Amino acid sequence: MFFHAHPDDEALLTAGTMARLAGQGHRVVLVLATAGERGLAPASSRERGLGEVRRKEAHASARILGCSRVAFLGYADSGHTCAPAPARTGAEPFASADVDEAAARLAALLTEERADLLTVYDPAGGYGHPDHVQVHRVGYRAARMAGTPVVLEATVDRTLLLRGLRAASWVHRFPPQFDRDSFRQAYGARAEITHRVPVKQHWRAKRASMSAHLSQAGGGDSERTLAALGRLPGPAFRQVMGTEWYIQRGLPAGPVLRDPLATLPGRRVTARSR
Repeated sequence: MFFHAHPDDEALLTAGTMARLAGQGHRVVLVLATAGERGLAPASSRERGLGEVRRKEAHASARILGCSRVAFLGYADSGHTCAPAPARTGAEPFASADVDEAAARLAALLTEERADLLTVYDPAGGYGHPDHVQVHRVGYRAARMAGTPVVLEATVDRTLLLRGLRAASWVHRFPPQFDRDSFRQAYGARAEITHRVPVKQHWRAKRASMSAHLSQAGGGDSERTLAALGRLPGPAFRQVMGTEWYIQRGLPAGPVLRDPLATLPGRRVTARSR
């Protein structure tokens, strides 16, 4: 079960792993805390109701990745500032929801699906979005409630991210408000990463999953991540997006694992040295 805050988060962080596991015959379930109705988007998407647009995009992405089910916890998108959600939604912002209550909703799904694995985010929520931080809290609590044996934190290798931003600055002019230094504490430190999952064989599915979130390719004052990555030539996309990273807390020091299911009880570990 892959737990994400908003539609399109799964495409960027875990789509390759999802396609890989589905291709191996595993049942893959995507759970979204919100419909992402407060995200940036072009006016055309907002006029149609952004939440509903993004729900449909999530289902399209899930079909591409081979998911068996998509479920929404029913919370409102908190936005980057955690300001009150529009009254018409009638839903509580996810970031301010009671952790036990939200975890009970997720735990019910984990129990129903008899899930062996749950993905969440790292404690910082990647880049600090309040809904992403809440995914970390709620996910861990739900896993304890349901007895889910393995929890992986979907993240990005911070060392590679900073290196990529430096390289990109030579060919791309970032907007004035873009603070590259803010990423020095974002996502996961290399020393923390326990799983480095190769997904190059599934780059087409990952790219198509990203393309399914059409509403998130535009909007805002600067170029969106999905749009920038979507323009990469195939070989470059395969190289840049061909690995997905995870952290499993409590593992003893050792080699970085390549199989997201490597630590399931009774499973043989396949690993590669750091």
